[in-house]
Amino acid sequence: MKVEDLQKLFKNFHTKKILIIGDIILDRYIFGKVSRISPEAPVPVVDVYEESYRLGGAANVANNIVALGGKAYISGIIGRGSAGRIVRDLLEEKGIVQEYIFEDSRRTTVKTRIIGGNQQIVRFDIEDRKRLEGKAKENFLSMLSKALKNFDAVIVSDYKKGVVSEELFKILVSNKQKNGIFVAVDPKIGHFRLYKQVSIITPNIAEASHGAELEIKDLKTLLKAGNNLINKLSCDSVLITRGEEGMSLFERKDADVIVTHLPTVAKKVFDVTGAGDTVIATITLSHISGASLIDSAKIANVAAGIVVGKVGTSTSSQEEIIEIWKTHPYA
Repeated sequence: MKVEDLQKLFKNFHTKKILIIGDIILDRYIFGKVSRISPEAPVPVVDVYEESYRLGGAANVANNIVALGGKAYISGIIGRGSAGRIVRDLLEEKGIVQEYIFEDSRRTTVKTRIIGGNQQIVRFDIEDRKRLEGKAKENFLSMLSKALKNFDAVIVSDYKKGVVSEELFKILVSNKQKNGIFVAVDPKIGHFRLYKQVSIITPNIAEASHGAELEIKDLKTLLKAGNNLINKLSCDSVLITRGEEGMSLFERKDADVIVTHLPTVAKKVFDVTGAGDTVIATITLSHISGASLIDSAKIANVAAGIVVGKVGTSTSSQEEIIEIWKTHPYA
């Protein structure tokens, strides 16, 4: 794909509406400097100079969509406390539509990371992982069922915090079969049985190994795992993200499975937080805007290479992708 073709593709992004369903997380970052060890315990003392909040989980996927120029609508659960209000403020600031958010008595998931220099020192989480049940679940699924017809694609961002369920996927797959909506899933270990007949799943190595029930340790086992997943789940495609080794795309073509390996684009890696969110957002938006799945994976590979070079939960832009594309073999 030439740079001119990429620019033309990007012009289609603003016409696409994507619904992101999943676990909404508030990422809290505390930045500081470390110059000494505590006399109380053998731990570093962080002199804090900045604190910030960022959208995480499903909300970060939505943030990646809008950063690339698409229209993002988010559906998930937040609490009624201060963390939930911060999430809503951030969503409004980014231009992410909130009408499908469901408020519940549970706490909003908050992940706090302490950063000393460019190094994460510790993370602590506040969360409630219980499943959404009863009337709340019924209302949530009913709302989504009515909304799906309004979108070009659905992304399920599963962090196993209680939103994703078998009933949800029945609704999504039924809509995919009837209306051809593109359904992408960022999976979580323990939930692979739910992801049958979707358009694409984007596991990392650990997740793919678990889902395929096969440890991936070399090219041979990678190929076997990818084929196992695509056949076991009867899905259309699987994109396995492999860190410094890049990505491998498995596509079902009639009776065959076509495999494409993409080496990493990242020149430096500071923080892999949220890289999977960038991948699934970019490949979905690119594909529904007219790019082939292979070209969409290439664009997602570049986008992921950009965000891992930044500290904290981040996004990439059209301009950043184009700048790399100009000098990359993909062009």
